[in-house]
Amino acid sequence: MFSKYKKAEPAPTPAAPVTPIAPVKAATPASMRRAAQPAAVAPVDKEVKRKQRMGDIKLDLHRVLLDSLNLAALEHATEADLRAEINAITAEFLGEKSIVLGREDRMTLTSELYDEVTGLGPLETLLKDESVNDILVNGPQQIFVERAGKLELTDVTFKDERHLLRIIDKIVSAVGRRVDESNPYVDARLKDGSRFNAMVPPVAVDGSLVSIRKFKKDKLGIDDLVQFGAFTEEMAAYLQAAVATRLNIIVSGGTGSGKTTTLNALSSFIDNAERILTIEDTAELQLQQTHVGRMESRPPNVEGKGEVSPRDCLKNALRMRPDRIIVGETRGEEVIDMLQAMNTGHDGSMTTIHANSARDGVSRLENMIAMAGIEMPLKAVRSQISSAVNLIVQASRLQDGSRRMTSITEITGMEGDVISMQEIFRYQRVGLTPENKIIGHFTATGVRSHYAERFRMWGYDLPSSIYEPVAAQ
Repeated sequence: MFSKYKKAEPAPTPAAPVTPIAPVKAATPASMRRAAQPAAVAPVDKEVKRKQRMGDIKLDLHRVLLDSLNLAALEHATEADLRAEINAITAEFLGEKSIVLGREDRMTLTSELYDEVTGLGPLETLLKDESVNDILVNGPQQIFVERAGKLELTDVTFKDERHLLRIIDKIVSAVGRRVDESNPYVDARLKDGSRFNAMVPPVAVDGSLVSIRKFKKDKLGIDDLVQFGAFTEEMAAYLQAAVATRLNIIVSGGTGSGKTTTLNALSSFIDNAERILTIEDTAELQLQQTHVGRMESRPPNVEGKGEVSPRDCLKNALRMRPDRIIVGETRGEEVIDMLQAMNTGHDGSMTTIHANSARDGVSRLENMIAMAGIEMPLKAVRSQISSAVNLIVQASRLQDGSRRMTSITEITGMEGDVISMQEIFRYQRVGLTPENKIIGHFTATGVRSHYAERFRMWGYDLPSSIYEPVAAQ
């Protein structure tokens, strides 16, 4: 009955007349026995076949579950009831097909089926893993994760491209969106708040591409970031004074450098009595204040209508009596409205931008204004930026995967046609360990804050010692 899963015994070779081309030395009985033995099956091949078999069983069982379960009632079923039902259907199916599985394989199969029905299939285990920050899918057979700033390949796979597309469709349909050949890419948000992006064939050449930025359930505060070595207590004291005295702050950095985490931490210094409005493409900010209004932009529908851009949200936010406006990320024409808001009674507003340094961040703001089609002399643009933005906080992901606040820079005004800036704190790199870990330390530059008097007037009289350079240890 189970012969196709058993190792086949080698069949005896029948004798046949052979015409020798040249004299051949007669084989000994021992050498004949060695030649007759089949080559050993590689353990890797055996494991691959086992996974393929389990995948086929799971695919068939998934179809049976979809036919048997009342999907409309799943929302009201408890996890225990649903698992019991899946166990019962699985046992019945395996009995009918005369398939025998070990206890561990059966438990794995039931767990994966539960994830297929209620969750995101193979991705579910990665989403539950607290050490994973990002999940990156390059086609059905290649899934990477980021842990501690480093990418690593997992052994998690999808059955095939159709399986991957089914999971993508499950995610996007839950938020009222759609992805197919005519609309091959989509941004969405998972139930837990994780950011989801997908691109499907024919734009994705070797299979659908998926990236998930996981939503952190534990909010990292300033104390946590100081403990992790992202910056120092002196820098934290300075940032507290800057936020509390309503300086306009831009958090600058590359992808995955910790901009949103830094913005969340800085927001903890905002007074709980203030009204805050947040604007994001995908809601990620986790503000701890009571009075927070959250807005999320919306892409156009399949007919090209119904779009709500970040600029639309920002314009409307100005009519909603905010004390502060926080834009998750400024990347387009909304930049001019953001700068105007900072200049017209909404002090203490914050946003993030993609840039590699404070000076690059200013150039990026100039470029965004130009790309918005607003014709202004360069000097007027720079004057607008220098009067709106007070502080640029640079976040970076270093080559060893660690994240650091590498610079805090103040914008102090204009000198002719140039925006004048001064760096207050920086991260000084010294070298590398044999394990390629970066050696460095945080230090003040020795420059006293341009806003020191403002801090003192608001009750934050910082000691002059925090501006003194620190020697390398």
